[in-house]
Amino acid sequence: MATDKGTGTDKGTGTDKGTGTRIASTADVDDRARIGEGTSVWHLAQIREDATVGRDCNIGRGAYVGPGVRLGDNVKLQNYALVYEPAVLGDGVFIGPAAVLTNDEYPRAVTPDGRLKTADDWHAVGVTVGEGASISARAVCVAPVRIGRWALVAAGAVVTRDVPEYGLVVGVPARRVGWVGRAGVPLVAKGGGAFVCPSTGAEYVEAGGVLSEAQ
Repeated sequence: MATDKGTGTDKGTGTDKGTGTRIASTADVDDRARIGEGTSVWHLAQIREDATVGRDCNIGRGAYVGPGVRLGDNVKLQNYALVYEPAVLGDGVFIGPAAVLTNDEYPRAVTPDGRLKTADDWHAVGVTVGEGASISARAVCVAPVRIGRWALVAAGAVVTRDVPEYGLVVGVPARRVGWVGRAGVPLVAKGGGAFVCPSTGAEYVEAGGVLSEAQ
């Protein structure tokens, strides 16, 4: 269960003696955010109000977690990753350096009559990232999209459509070029819709454009 950042955390040393949570003194963590046990929040990272960060996460230098964003357990946000509200990240998700999860379908600074937009003038939409999925460095996920479990988005890709579970997508706009297993290594086709991971030996089966682990 996540714990209240405001209780017991020694921001001077960056260590919570009760839960093992580490928050750098130079990080900006709102008192209304909830940070799980064993999580580390590093230099210049910002976690906004009502965000929830699970257990044993690693929030890198300069990373941003928007208001109300939900991160599962064992999530890694690398340096300067930007996760805008209302994104939801499952357990074991990896967000690479300078990757961006957007939240505005029709971005404008002003309304049609030239008035500066406020929170009441637009509706935030979020990116959803399934368990174990990875978003590589400088990739952009344009909300609203869903990244399936254990999928892999290549560095620099721009995702404008949902990514299936175990899908490997590359390019601008991103397109699927193969499948990956839980280890993140591209799978090798064996024929007849069967695939194998060259790293772990785990087997997978494709049927109707959907990949699943072999029983």
